[in-house]
Amino acid sequence: MRAAVMRGGKIVVDTVPDPEPQSGEILVRTLACGICGSDLHALQHGDLMVEASREAGAPTVMDLSRDVIMGHEFCSEILDYGPDTARRSRPGDRVIHPALLIRGAEFHGIGYSNDVPGGFAERMVLSESMMLPVPEGVPSEHAALTEPIAVGIHAVARGRVSARDSAVVIGCGPVGLAVIAGLALEKVEPIVAADFSPMRRALAERLGAHIAVDPQERSPFAAWSEAAQTRPPVVFECVGVPGVLQGLIREAPRMARIVVVGVSMEEERVKPMVAIVKELTVRFSFGYSLEEFAQTFRTIAEGKIEVDPLITGRVGLEGVSAAFEDLRHPDRHAKIMVEPAQSS
Repeated sequence: MRAAVMRGGKIVVDTVPDPEPQSGEILVRTLACGICGSDLHALQHGDLMVEASREAGAPTVMDLSRDVIMGHEFCSEILDYGPDTARRSRPGDRVIHPALLIRGAEFHGIGYSNDVPGGFAERMVLSESMMLPVPEGVPSEHAALTEPIAVGIHAVARGRVSARDSAVVIGCGPVGLAVIAGLALEKVEPIVAADFSPMRRALAERLGAHIAVDPQERSPFAAWSEAAQTRPPVVFECVGVPGVLQGLIREAPRMARIVVVGVSMEEERVKPMVAIVKELTVRFSFGYSLEEFAQTFRTIAEGKIEVDPLITGRVGLEGVSAAFEDLRHPDRHAKIMVEPAQSS
């Protein structure tokens, strides 16, 4: 099969062996797969990602000296079944699946494994027990957005947010936009979003932000203070750049809750005394539960989140490398979908 492979710090398109479904697994054809900010980090800072994964005690860690086929936000079509499967769906049916494959006693992060291909390939293998069918009428690229939106919804849950709260979202890339969508579902008001990019600020408003500011021109906390008559806000750090967390500790009002969702690959320096005196709560958020993944998909399928504006580009496998470069410029794109069957 053809795949866009991370090899030697670059993305190259090559022919690789087809995956073979093992016990309890299905063979699928990739229909659409989003490029995630974590994919950009993995290509540019793969060594730091591996180091951090080891420190965090991840069950499996990718080997950068070997090929990795990324892509963990996907919708696919069933081609065949491996042994010991219930065959609850038929070949041709579309499915989505969390970014995890459990094979015996081994856990594989789909898209960050040397042994399991991700969605930047024509074919993948998935666990039959974790797949969710995609109803007719739901576009494949919309279904593929379940994974990144679930990350935002999980972050909102980590912040213990309710309709009584207000929120400040720092960074309106795909993660920040997913958080805004999750906050809007909880009827949080006001939601203040901050980003340097006019395009991303416009997307933030479409997804539910009440106020979108350029932090170079206006403090998001000043905007929040003018609009909110509530208890201290829940603040979401969705940038993942060193220095941002300490900046939020310095600027957030007393008793605020800070949820760190942006993934920084480097060390962060903070002044605990400032957070202590202000009695801030800092939480970290990663991934989602299987229940949150399924609930997110139901929300998208029912049209409760307008996901189509997030998709700003589509490429085939040959266009993946250029798409990675385009995504480094925040005014150009939000989410680029990889469609392996498409000619670039």
